[in-house]
Amino acid sequence: VQLQASGGGLVQAGGSLRLSCAASGRAISRYTMGWFRQAPGKEREFVASISWSGGVTDYADSVKGRFTISRDNAKNTVYLQMNSLEFEDTAVYYCAAGWSAVRGGYDYWGQGTQVTVSS
Repeated sequence: VQLQASGGGLVQAGGSLRLSCAASGRAISRYTMGWFRQAPGKEREFVASISWSGGVTDYADSVKGRFTISRDNAKNTVYLQMNSLEFEDTAVYYCAAGWSAVRGGYDYWGQGTQVTVSS
């Protein structure tokens, strides 16, 4: 599975962005999909995940209520809607796919897209 994240950019605090993760090479309909982020000087951290059916989602406490993960298996794409962005959300965001992953255990990773929130 090849994953291509896009949609990052520069946004003011309080603004919104929608990230997309387009998969190719294999259908992702049976994979758990996740979003992670890595800020400068920090370790990569879990942001959100969604089960293969879309019926179960999980969020890091820091983004709960502000971010929404969704998927369109017909388009082989996963999304991360980010609202009420904060300076602390600045990071490179990565999407990932895994068979039995939740907050870890992902098998495939995309290349990342930069999100910069200005305060």
